Amino acid sequence: MLSALSNVFKIPELRQKITFTLIMFAVFRLGTHIPVPGVDPTAIEKLFANGNLFGLLDLFSGGAFSKFSIFAMSITPYINAAIIIQLLNVVIPTLEQWSKEGEEGHKKTTQVTRYLTVVLAFLQALGMSIGLKAAILNPNPVNILIVSITLTAGTVFLMWVGEQITAQGVGNGISLIIFAGIVAALPKNIGTIYHYVQAGTTSYFSVFCFLVVALAMVMFVVYVENGFRRVPISYAKRVVGARAMGGHSSHIPLKVNQAGVIPIIFASSVLMFPVTVAQFIEIPWVKTVSSYLQWGTPLQTTLYVGMIIFFTYFYTAVTVKIPDMADNLKKYGGFIPGIRPGQPTADYLDHVMTRITLAGSVFLAFIAVLPNMIAGLTHIQGVYFGGTALLIVVGVAMQTMKQIESMVVMRHYEGFMK
Repeated sequence: MLSALSNVFKIPELRQKITFTLIMFAVFRLGTHIPVPGVDPTAIEKLFANGNLFGLLDLFSGGAFSKFSIFAMSITPYINAAIIIQLLNVVIPTLEQWSKEGEEGHKKTTQVTRYLTVVLAFLQALGMSIGLKAAILNPNPVNILIVSITLTAGTVFLMWVGEQITAQGVGNGISLIIFAGIVAALPKNIGTIYHYVQAGTTSYFSVFCFLVVALAMVMFVVYVENGFRRVPISYAKRVVGARAMGGHSSHIPLKVNQAGVIPIIFASSVLMFPVTVAQFIEIPWVKTVSSYLQWGTPLQTTLYVGMIIFFTYFYTAVTVKIPDMADNLKKYGGFIPGIRPGQPTADYLDHVMTRITLAGSVFLAFIAVLPNMIAGLTHIQGVYFGGTALLIVVGVAMQTMKQIESMVVMRHYEGFMK
């Protein structure tokens, strides 16, 4: 294994790409410790000590949010902008046309996504500055605007860093920034478990159970993320000039978890919104409703699972265009054995996609409530494992390893993945 892994560093180009990526990681981690000017860090720490509402955002930012550094918003506005543009492809003909224009269309879509990222980042930064103005030393309009612009600039810089990693490093830069932020919290979590053991509040057996569950869940996520339903396809023979073409068999790979981590993000955002608003509204009934929607309550968990299943079907329906798939099969002489081309093929694919999406949605819902289950089984509190973080870490690691593997094999070396 070590000799196979050493092949990665025998390729100068790949070695440079990995080095560049690690340097960009260092820049990202350095930025998480640069505070926003005019903000009292102790006041921010008190706000975070009062609850776990912003824990997920702080996890994605690698601890930058709790420090209220220049990277406090991380790359979240860019992700939101990319999701919005992807959903608008269905309703805006121009965006749909760009998605079919190859590289040129991709450049136009990327440019629009950048502009939308700046707008969303500024609005989010302005909302954060106003909502957390108790932590601003002199919360007048000018200082609030300065803080908002600083946070927006931090997000835009991270967006640039992500694009540079994609272009000159390995893997998808935006995904790797989130990956780095989540992994950066690992030493803190290990330290938390160690202090629990030292204080006697957690037994060694509980820690052992936690490690076993964590390893089992990583293996389970890898297994499901690699899960596909292969729909067999046959191509009819056709004569082009003096040559006979076609007549071979293939398959359509329909992924079990087609929606990825998006449904969890959608569901958590919807449920966090009323709780976040309630933090700044002193109305009794609003506080009562907010208490029922606190993280981990029975009502919140039930709504969370239901919304994840709904958004999984919604996002899959938007991104997987079954009619286009059936039309392309018919156009190139392909057919599913036993199914007539055209509408019957579309109905069959839709039926298959509906069934495997159910499995994918249940998987996502299970992963999403996993942190609560682990905390209940092991009695280890304050260590976030599972849900969105687990899916992102495993998914990004797998994609990056596959890209490195393909580059190694391309250079006629034996790969390092078995």
